[in-house]
Amino acid sequence: MQSKATTVDQYIDELPEDRKNIISELRKLFQKNLPKGFEEGMGYGMIGYYVPHKLYPKGYHCDPKLPLPFLSVASQKNHIAIYHMGIYATKELLQWFEGEWPKHSSKKLDMGKSCLKFKKAEDVPLKLIAELAKKVTPQQWIETYENAFVKK
Repeated sequence: MQSKATTVDQYIDELPEDRKNIISELRKLFQKNLPKGFEEGMGYGMIGYYVPHKLYPKGYHCDPKLPLPFLSVASQKNHIAIYHMGIYATKELLQWFEGEWPKHSSKKLDMGKSCLKFKKAEDVPLKLIAELAKKVTPQQWIETYENAFVKK
C-alpha cells in the first residue's frame, strides 16, 4: 500500500484510526533515537529516514537524485512494517537483533530481509526498536552501503 502523501504529517493523517497512534509513536521514537544526520521525509510511499545529499552527495545508486535510504515505516494492508536496511546489510546487527528479540517479545519474529512485520500495534517492541535505531550512524551506513551495494 503506497501512499500518495507528500508529507509525513499528511501520511499519518490519512491512516486508519487503529494505525495512527503506533505510526506516530514510531515516528517519535525514530526522531529521538536515530543518530544525528539522518533526515525524515516521504519515500516510496512510506515515512523514510535517509542520509541526505549534503552528507552523501552520490545519493542512492538506483536513482542518484534520491538520498540514501536507511529506514522506513509504513502501515501496510495487513501489518505495520519497519524496513531497516542495517539489519539486511550487516550480519552482526542482524544477529544482535535476533538474539534480543525473545527478551522483548513472546511473538515469533516475522521478518524478511530488511522488513519487520507486526500484525498489531501492541506487538511492536518499542524498547527494542529504539535500541535498534541507535545502532548505526549515517557514516557507518554510508560505509556499509558502499561495501555491500556499490559496484566497485
